[in-house]
Amino acid sequence: MVKIKNALGLFDGISCGQVALKRAEINYDTYYASEINKYALKITQKHFPNTIQLGDVKQWKEWDLQDIDLLMGGSPCQGFSLAGLRLNFDDPRSKLFFDFVAVLKHYKPKYFLFENVVMNKDIQDAISKELGVEPILINSGLVSAQSRDRLYWTNIPNIQQPPKKEINSKDIIETSLLISEVRGGMLKEYFKHDEGKISPRGLCHIGTADLNGFDSIKRVYHPDGKSPTITTNGSGNSESKISTSETTWRKLTPLECERLQTLPDKYTEGVSNTQRYNSIGNGWTVDIISHIFRTIK
Repeated sequence: MVKIKNALGLFDGISCGQVALKRAEINYDTYYASEINKYALKITQKHFPNTIQLGDVKQWKEWDLQDIDLLMGGSPCQGFSLAGLRLNFDDPRSKLFFDFVAVLKHYKPKYFLFENVVMNKDIQDAISKELGVEPILINSGLVSAQSRDRLYWTNIPNIQQPPKKEINSKDIIETSLLISEVRGGMLKEYFKHDEGKISPRGLCHIGTADLNGFDSIKRVYHPDGKSPTITTNGSGNSESKISTSETTWRKLTPLECERLQTLPDKYTEGVSNTQRYNSIGNGWTVDIISHIFRTIK
C-alpha cells in the first residue's frame, strides 16, 4: 500500500481520481477538489464525504493548502477537440488550462497528471512546453469496451500502455432490461455486409438510426465491437447506440456508460439520467488512471 500526503483534483467532476487512487491502493491524508457543477458535487459527496471542496479553480489564489503530493486534472476539452469547432485557446473553457499550470507552479507537487483530448499538434506542443513533459496517448479500449483516445501529460515515471483486455460492448450490456426502460427505435439502414467487420479502433458501425440531426448521432454500432467515445452531451439522442437486431437499436443506459468508464455500477445514481450521462462523459476512464497511478512509489 502506497501512501501520499495530500491530493488535489482540479476540474474534479465526479472524482474519478479518487476512485482511481482507491483502485491503485494509494492512501492519502486529504483530498482537495475544485468543482462547481452541483450534480457532480452531489455524486462525489455520496461516495467521498470527506472531500474538501474548494470551489471555482479561478479563485485558486485564495487557497492555502499544504503538502500537495499529487495534482491531477483535465480542463474542459471542447475547445481543443478535433471533433468540435477547434477554437483552441480562444475558447474560454480551454484557457482554464493555464489555471492548472498556475496551481502546478505554485504548489510544486511531487507528481502531476493532466489529461485531455487528441488535438492539433501545435496546441499539444504548447501544452507540453508549459508542463515540461510530452504526453502519452492511451486508448481506453485497452481496458474497457469504449474506444476513447486521450493524451496524458505526467511526471509519474515509467508509464507504459496498459495490458489489453478483450472487452466489447456485449460484455457490459444490461441483460435484464425491459424494452420500456430504454429509448430505442428502428434502423433506417442495416449494413449487413459490415457485420463482423471491426475497425482498427475496435468499432463495428452496423447501421443508421431513424433520427433527425447530425450523422454522428445516427450511428449504430454492433455489440461485438467497442462503443464510440461517450460525450458530455448526454441528452436527446446523442448517447451511444447499439443494434438489438437487424431492424432495431437502443441507446446505452447510464449504468452501461459507467461500465464504459470502468466506474463502479450505479456510481452516478441519485441525479437525473441526463446529468448521469453528462457526468460520466466528463469523467475519466478509471482503469487508465489507476494504471498510471500504480507506478507512484
